[in-house]
Amino acid sequence: MKCPICGREFDLNAPDTAMPFCSIRCKQIDLKRWLDEEYTYFSDKPEEDQQTAEGFKTDENH
Repeated sequence: MKCPICGREFDLNAPDTAMPFCSIRCKQIDLKRWLDEEYTYFSDKPEEDQQTAEGFKTDENH
């Protein structure tokens, strides 16, 4: 399998892998990218609907 961060090939059955990454380092790099909001995902819902669905209050819900 190829690591999605560094592209290195690694053995899926190795006991020390941090699936789906080749190492803890690559796993932490990925986490940092999520926390820094470098990754995004798209939804069909307007942003207000997402915030309400996630439990955030909007001005309309006060």
